[in-house]
Amino acid sequence: MTTTFASAARSFADLVGRIPADAWSGPGLGDWDLRSLVGHTSRSLTTVLTYLETPADREDIATPREYYARVNPAALGLDPADVAERGRQAGRDLGDDPAAAVADLVSRALARLETVDDPLIRVLGGLGIRLRTYLPTRTFELAVHSLDIARAVDLSLTLPGAVLEEALVLAARIAAEHQGETVLMALTGRDSLPPSFSIV
Repeated sequence: MTTTFASAARSFADLVGRIPADAWSGPGLGDWDLRSLVGHTSRSLTTVLTYLETPADREDIATPREYYARVNPAALGLDPADVAERGRQAGRDLGDDPAAAVADLVSRALARLETVDDPLIRVLGGLGIRLRTYLPTRTFELAVHSLDIARAVDLSLTLPGAVLEEALVLAARIAAEHQGETVLMALTGRDSLPPSFSIV
């Protein structure tokens, strides 16, 4: 259950360890500088640690794609500015040695996962979800944002094969809910995707 997530987490930590010291205040993604982008990405580790301490009484979300439909700023009525600020705060929380902080988070998260089976956890919005259902969403986030980070700093990155496959499969399943035909036609060379197209 945790193998692909662990691979994504270790790949992320390795990438962060290669970020040049003078790049942290440079551009990251959108309104985020690189430190904020890395901080936001690291929340895929901190939330695992936090949510494992917040058990849920019922299973509200049954699939990873349902998570993306129900746990997003629009569905939860969150201000996008608050979401952006959480990323900036997470970046500040990485301290003077962000690479070491990320490596420590990976070590702690993976060690904690070894102590549990498949608990029901409570995520943002108070919704209950099985750990096995939640982890693929974190693999997806680690994969996509690792690519964002590599692009921002012009570093080479080859995602582990299982990580890339799991992220792509989840993206396809999310797209199939509302935009499946558009994506299928683009993937088979019939059409181009619209500018700034996104499935999340």
